[in-house]
Amino acid sequence: MSVIETSGLSKHYLAGGLRARLRGTASVIPALDDVGLAVRPGEVFGFLGPNGAGKTTCIRLLLGFLHPSAGSARVLGLDTQADGVAIRGRVGYLPGGVALYDAMTGTELLDYLGAFYGRPASRRTRMVDGLELAARDLARPIRDYSRGMRQKLGIVQALQHDPELAILDEPSEGLDPLMQRAFYEILDELRAAGRTVFLSSHVLSEVERVCDRVAIVRRGRLVALEEIGALLARRRRTVEMRLAGPPPDLAGVPGVSDVEVVDGHLRCRLEGDVRPFLAAIGGSAVTDLTIEPARLEEAFLEYYEDGGEVVANPAPAGAVS
Repeated sequence: MSVIETSGLSKHYLAGGLRARLRGTASVIPALDDVGLAVRPGEVFGFLGPNGAGKTTCIRLLLGFLHPSAGSARVLGLDTQADGVAIRGRVGYLPGGVALYDAMTGTELLDYLGAFYGRPASRRTRMVDGLELAARDLARPIRDYSRGMRQKLGIVQALQHDPELAILDEPSEGLDPLMQRAFYEILDELRAAGRTVFLSSHVLSEVERVCDRVAIVRRGRLVALEEIGALLARRRRTVEMRLAGPPPDLAGVPGVSDVEVVDGHLRCRLEGDVRPFLAAIGGSAVTDLTIEPARLEEAFLEYYEDGGEVVANPAPAGAVS
């Protein structure tokens, strides 16, 4: 059974005000459109897109805060429309731009929010130690917290009760590089313990570092759903080499495109398996060779620059898994 499963999930809004709606002239704004995906147990799943792509809308639908305009979603086997309260009782949730009760101390807030779950805060000590929230910090009013400290407290409250599913919206926002690394270690521990994490982010290096699979959304539509490795394997890399003799003949070599040769310097684009390219240059007098490593950023930009509208690896009916 999938931990999260959606089929045709859509959320549309009407623009133009009440008068336009009464006249029937209001325009429809699709925040999320026909999204089908399935999140497997025990994986860290990245939900990737720029601001305004529909990531937060999708999360609010999954938690039952919003009702879909069309389609359906199930979380932990429960229907998001009928069982929203039950779902929220089993999920650890970190909202984007987390807002906290400023008059409370850190400890008071963790105790207050933790009581809603009816479960012991078995991971709290590990969380506060890993994110370097000292006891004196937790004893201070939250109004005195920096942005980074508020974000760390938000992460702790989402994970302290060891939820079977964590839904985290832009979790590393406001964290310095050292705390980002500490957070990634926490995610590694959750994965090792068999917990499932649904992580929304626009930080590409973060998604590449921690996620097993990634879904890319563009203007509310799902344009790709791939294993990280498979997505990187298909992206086009830049190759540069310097030659002490004639350039190799790269015409017809699989994956090679955009070949340029100027004054003993060859530059081209390479997609997929590098072995045919390496075989083609084997007899050339190469003095220097650089094949840039695959990066999720390049794969992501290709989907957006190419206006990709087709979901990779689509399932024949309903959810993409």
